[in-house]
Amino acid sequence: MGRKYAIRNQEEFYFVTFTVVGWIDVFVRQEYRNILLDSIKYCQQEKGLLIGAWCIMTSHMHMAIGTNGQMPLEHIVRDLKSYTARHIRKYIEASPYESRKEWMMTIMKQAGEQKSNNKDFQFWQQHNHPIGLSDITITKQRVDYIHNNPVTAGFVDKPTDWLFSSARDYEDEKGLLEIEFLY
Repeated sequence: MGRKYAIRNQEEFYFVTFTVVGWIDVFVRQEYRNILLDSIKYCQQEKGLLIGAWCIMTSHMHMAIGTNGQMPLEHIVRDLKSYTARHIRKYIEASPYESRKEWMMTIMKQAGEQKSNNKDFQFWQQHNHPIGLSDITITKQRVDYIHNNPVTAGFVDKPTDWLFSSARDYEDEKGLLEIEFLY
């Protein structure tokens, strides 16, 4: 991470975005969303990940995240991205039903070959650009951005209509992940 985009305060929440290389629409399939959701739940239970807000889109994910101090936040992010990349790759390679397999693997292998710190494959773009949520104005703006992403994309009319988001939690309904309310 560059100096401008760095996790400096482990007691603060950060807005981050994880984007699939080539903006591939991987998360249109429930199987891949499940891998991501299960990994997030594991990081919450075993690594101290705190989720303030989240939204899975078709090719990326936005989150407001923090740590309970069990592990540094940048290590949790690294582990989360590494695990999901490996397991989604395995699922793509093994699936007889993935019609886009060859196309997706070509893009991910080409992306991996272009970065010296990869072996032969890259699933996630390497930057996260963590932005500290240091005051309530920035926090509300980022949470609104996260929850309105599916509306802006034209997928739903209201943020609470999108199942793969914490928007429901902020409207007194139970969502798919445990969250820490940021306001």
